[in-house]
Amino acid sequence: MKKNRFGYLAIAIVVVASFLVMSLGSVTAQDMKVLRYSRSVGGDLNTIDPSLAEAADELQVIEQLFIGLTAQDEATGDLVPSLASAWEVSEDGLTYTFTLRDDVTWVHYNEESGAVEQVMDDSGNPIAVTANDFLYGWERTLNPETASVYAFLPAGYVVGGAEYLAGEGTFEDVAVKALDEWTIEITQSEPVGFAPYIYGLWMVRAMPAWSIDEGGDEWTEPEYINTYGPFALKEWEHDVDLTLAKNPFWPGTEDAPQPNFDEVNYVFLDPPASLAEYEAGNIDALAAVPTEEMDRVKADSTLSAELNITTRDCTYYIGIDHTESPLGDSAHLRLALSYAIDRQSIIDNITKGNQIPAQWFSRPGLIAAPTLDSNADLGILYDPAKAQEELALALEELGLASVDELPPLTAAYGDSANHGQIMQAIQQMWTDTLGIEVQLTGLDSTTYFTTVSEDAPTLFRSGWCSDYPDADNFDRTVFRSDSEQNDSSYVNEAYDAIVDQARLESDLETRRALYAQAEELLVLQDGAVIPIYWYTYVQLIKPTIEYTTPAFGYQRWAKWNTK
Repeated sequence: MKKNRFGYLAIAIVVVASFLVMSLGSVTAQDMKVLRYSRSVGGDLNTIDPSLAEAADELQVIEQLFIGLTAQDEATGDLVPSLASAWEVSEDGLTYTFTLRDDVTWVHYNEESGAVEQVMDDSGNPIAVTANDFLYGWERTLNPETASVYAFLPAGYVVGGAEYLAGEGTFEDVAVKALDEWTIEITQSEPVGFAPYIYGLWMVRAMPAWSIDEGGDEWTEPEYINTYGPFALKEWEHDVDLTLAKNPFWPGTEDAPQPNFDEVNYVFLDPPASLAEYEAGNIDALAAVPTEEMDRVKADSTLSAELNITTRDCTYYIGIDHTESPLGDSAHLRLALSYAIDRQSIIDNITKGNQIPAQWFSRPGLIAAPTLDSNADLGILYDPAKAQEELALALEELGLASVDELPPLTAAYGDSANHGQIMQAIQQMWTDTLGIEVQLTGLDSTTYFTTVSEDAPTLFRSGWCSDYPDADNFDRTVFRSDSEQNDSSYVNEAYDAIVDQARLESDLETRRALYAQAEELLVLQDGAVIPIYWYTYVQLIKPTIEYTTPAFGYQRWAKWNTK
C-alpha cells in the first residue's frame, strides 16, 4: 500500500473507495473511455520530475499531473488563471500576490483498489494543495543540489533566486513567501511584464515533499507519486507506455476542465510503428506522421481526412558548439553551412507538413517576435552562391587552401526516422554545395537532450518550443551567454545587451524592433545557429475523437472527448 503524507487510516481508504464506486458506478475495462495517443518519437521518457524535466514529451505528461498558478490560453497564448483564482500586482510592477483555489487536493492511484484516491491526513481529511506546496516546489528547483536544468529561468524573476541557485545565501533570502495557506507573494527585482507566465511554469509548481522524501530518486514511479491535476499516474512501463487515470476529484479550471476520458494511454513508438498501430485501429491519435509516409497519407481518402496540420510554437534548428574548432573560430564557415541549406526543399520533399522555412530563431506569433510581414527581409535564406562565398572567406580566415584541409565535422541527432531523413538531406546539401563531408551520428532519443546539454556535439539537431509565448523565451532564454539552455556556448555581449533591453521595454513595437536586431546578430552576422523551419503539428486523429490542437503549450487531453 502506497503511503501518503501522514500515513493512511484504514477507514479513510474504505470511505474513498466507496465514494469512487458510487461516483463512477460499476465500471469495467470495456466500459472505460480510453484515449490511446502515441508520442512523436520512440524510447522512454527521461523523467516526469517537474524540477528536472526539459523535453517536450516529458512536459506533455507533467502538464496533466501538476497545474501551475497561471496558464496560457491554448489558442491565443493569453495569460489565464489556473491554480491561482486571482492575482494582484504592486504599483511598481515588482510584487505579485496570488490567491489560490482552496478546492484542489492531492491524489494518487491505488493499484489495490484500482481507483484514484485523495491523499488523507491522520484525521481522515483530504490534503489540499496549499501555498506551502508551491513554496516547496520553488525551493526544490532552486536548490543547487537538485541540479535542475531549468532553475535558471524562475531564478531570474525573483529576488534572491539567482544567488540561492549559485549556492550563495539561503532560501529564506528568496522573495517567494506563503502569506497563508492560500496566498503566495513573489517579488522580482525588475518590472518584467510577462513574469506571471514564468510563475506558472512546471518547474515551480506545487510538489509533494512527503512523496519525494519517501520515494527518493524513484518518487515519480506509480508506487510513490502524488499529484493533483486532471489526471493521475496509473502505470509506467518503461520503454513501452505510460497510463494516466482520470482524477475524479479535480474541480476543473478554464484551461484544464474535468477530463472526459477515464484513461490516457501514452504509447512510446517510433513514427513508423505508430502509424502501423494507428491503421490497425490500436491507436486513436499520433503526434507525428512518418515523413516517408506523408505522400501516401495525403493520397489516401481515409487518412487524408484524419490528417490534422496546425500551427505550433516551435523552431527546428541545428545548433553549433562555439567552443570547438573550426566552427567556433569562423562565423563565415557557420554561415556557409546555413546558406547551403534549402529549407523549402526539406519541407516540400521530406516533412511535407506545411512547415515554414525559418529565417530566424524566434517563432513568429510570439509576443514581440518579428513576423514575415513586419520583417520580411530579416534573417537567412537559401543562397548557394552566398554559401560558396562565405566558404571562401572561411578558408582564408582559417588559413586553409581547400575544404579538404578542414578537420572532420560531425552532426548528431536524436535517433528517429524523421530526424534521420532531415539530417541526411542536409548532409547531402552540404556536400553538393560546399564539398564538405559531415558525418552523422544518431544518439539515443531518451537521453539525447541531456547528452547535448552536458557535452554539445560539433553540430546537433535541436528544437525549441515556447515555455511562455514571448520572444524573450527564445532569444534570451536560449542564447544569452549565461543561459543554462545555451548549449551552443554562444557569447556576444552586444547580443546580451539587446535582449536584456528588450525584456524590460513596455512598448510592443520597440520590443519587436530590438528582437529583430538580436536575430540579425544571431543568425546572420554571427551565424550562431542554423534555423531550419517553424513547426506545425502534423497529427493523425481518428474521426471518433473530438479534440483541440494548441497553438501554444501542450495537448490538453482533459478537453478531448469521443464524438
